[in-house]
Amino acid sequence: MEVDQLKTVWRSTLKVMLLSISLSVFFSCENKQVEIGQIEEEESLPVQTIKDVEILYSTKGVVDFQLNAPVLHQFEGEKPYTEMPDGVHIKIFDSLMNVSSELTANYAIDLKYADRMEAKEDVVVINDKGERLNTEHLVWDKRTQKITSDVFVKITTDNEILTGEGLESNQNFTDYRILKPKGIINIDND
Repeated sequence: MEVDQLKTVWRSTLKVMLLSISLSVFFSCENKQVEIGQIEEEESLPVQTIKDVEILYSTKGVVDFQLNAPVLHQFEGEKPYTEMPDGVHIKIFDSLMNVSSELTANYAIDLKYADRMEAKEDVVVINDKGERLNTEHLVWDKRTQKITSDVFVKITTDNEILTGEGLESNQNFTDYRILKPKGIINIDND
């Protein structure tokens, strides 16, 4: 072979080698991106999923409330939380273990880091007097033992229906006020 032919073969071989190296680097980078994406997805997965849950919460040996949920997902990390995507039913007890109020919702999330629970989608609270609250979003601050809402609320009692925007109440829903009442309100002049 002549020198020019050797140079041509060498250049072709070098081009094939460079192309092979470039392709292998490209494909290995692509695989690494997929692996990193999978790792990020795994971090947002629950560490525990429980079905047909019944949990009793107590303070100093006295049961405060009972939580039932069809599905419960627990998440860890800097801001741990528990999610109940298929609904929740909570019973709050008085000191004699009588149910003082009940809450149901189609979705709930317990933000452990904030000591707060949020209920959404068809939220209903009923107190021991039979008064009923309907709303689409309710926040229960476990530290202050208050429930609040900043959306439309409807309260049904034995003799009236109250509506408005926003609500503040104790957790038993026995002492409440609508922040921006709407509609006709009956005033008793006794």
